[in-house]
Formats: sequence, C-alpha cells, structure tokens
Amino acid sequence: MSAADALRLILLSTLWGLSFIFMRVAAPEFGAVPLVLIRMGVGALLLFPLLLSLHYLRLIWQHKGPLLFLGLFNHVVPFSLLALATTRLEAGFTSLINATTPIFTALLGALFFATPVQRQQYIGLALALLGVYVLSANRLDFALGGDGWFILAVLAATFCYGIAGNYSKTRLSHLPVRILAAGSCAMSALMLLIPGVWLWPSEPISSLAWGNALALATLSTTLAFLLYFGLLASAGATAASTVTFLVPVSALLWGNLLLGETLSLQVIAGMIITLLGTAIAIQLLRLRTRGSPLPTRPPHE
Repeated sequence: MSAADALRLILLSTLWGLSFIFMRVAAPEFGAVPLVLIRMGVGALLLFPLLLSLHYLRLIWQHKGPLLFLGLFNHVVPFSLLALATTRLEAGFTSLINATTPIFTALLGALFFATPVQRQQYIGLALALLGVYVLSANRLDFALGGDGWFILAVLAATFCYGIAGNYSKTRLSHLPVRILAAGSCAMSALMLLIPGVWLWPSEPISSLAWGNALALATLSTTLAFLLYFGLLASAGATAASTVTFLVPVSALLWGNLLLGETLSLQVIAGMIITLLGTAIAIQLLRLRTRGSPLPTRPPHE
C-alpha cells in the first residue's frame, strides 16, 4: 500500500467512524428514515455530476433493477436500522457490532453464492460472534425499553450488508464504480422519498441536528464513497477491507472525545475478540496449522 493509499484509508476510517457520531446526534430529532432520506438524497445530488454522460445514464437505466436491489440492501435498510439503533446505543458500541459485517458476508457467500469458506474462517466467525456476545451480554434485554432489540437492529444491518456485498460482487462487478456509487444512491433516495416525507418530524429540527445530518451526507457518504472506491481501485479489495478494523477504533475515539462515551474493559475486550475473529474470517490473519510451512512473500512485496 502506497503512502497515498494509507492516508486515504485513515481518512476513510475517520469519516465512517464519524458517521456513527453524526447519527447519534441527528437521529433522535429526525427519526431514522427521514435522516437516511437526507443522507441519500444529498449524496445522490453530489454524486450526480459523475453520471453526466449518455453512456453512464444508459447503464443506469439498463441496470435499474439490480441497482434498486443494491440500494435497498446496502443503503436504505441498513442505514435506517443503524440510525434507529443510535437513538439508543452509544456510537462506539454500535460501530463495534457493525464491524461484524464480514461475518455475514462470508456466511451468506457460502450458503447462497457458492463462495468457498475454509475451516480456519469458521474459527474466525465463531470467535467474532463470541466477541459480540462479550460486548453485549449484559445488554441483551428484550423487554420494553431494553437494548436487545436495538442490538438486533445493528446485526440485521450487517446481515443486509452481507447480502449486498455478495450480490454486488457476483452480479454487478462489471459496472464502473461510479455507477454503483451514484446509481445506488439515487435509487435509495427515490425509495426513501415517500416514507421519509411521511415520517418527517412535526417538531422543528435544531441547527445542531441539521449540521450533523448534512455532515453525514457530504462527508460520511459522498466523500467516503469516493475515497473507498478510489482505494479499492488503487490498493485492491484486501487493503480496502482493513477499514473494517479502523472504523470502530475511530468511532470509539470520537465518541469518547465528542460525546463523552466511556470505554469500559468489557467494550475493549469485546472489541479485541470481535476484530481478531473478523481478521481471521476474512483471512487477513491466517492460523498456522501443525506442519504447515511459513508463508513466503516475493522479494518485491
């Protein structure tokens, strides 16, 4: 990874870490669906200049169905669930549960998309799920007013990301990244328009909430998408996937600095176990079995 890619990765993790802060502040006033309408609507408007070509517009029209599906499962449903969760859960805590996205991506890939999963990956998946349990064991209260349903909402969001990731890889990988980013944003905004307006809050929204909503749309959506797809094209999928591990760290630090969220030993232990298991699950870390040779690298790497 070049120095420019490393800088891009750090900035991307910062922007996506801040997204949980922005949602935590704005969601209680906007509500989940109206906030995501702002996020995707502004994002679509800012990304639209990338599509100012008959060729790109024709591609979007030809693939409107798949882009609609991608927008539903990569933006509309998971973003709404995360925004709902942040009305109750701390930003850093929510980001740690969200870091389990590669678990569902791997499991759904193996079950429905013919993606092979190695034995060591199953160990990583089990370890990551253990980390989620350690993180949230004392908060799995499903009574009225408990945190359990909000934790399940975050897990449901990561499940949706798993569907979208596999679908995009197997069905849409031939499309230019600008089509995937801008096209899915536009489809998401269209889907959210009626429910977002219908659920728009009757009380006036503060300037603080508006500022965080617009920052969520411009920084953590539009700019973050451009950084992510640039990193994907320059450094490859493996390097881009490491953002999974940096986002929770960023969100925890920003949550502590900006919102006064505390870092307990339980949260730190759950984070370490979850991220370690996720690293094994996506094969950034490989377990060495007895008798297996040490991995070698070409001299130029």
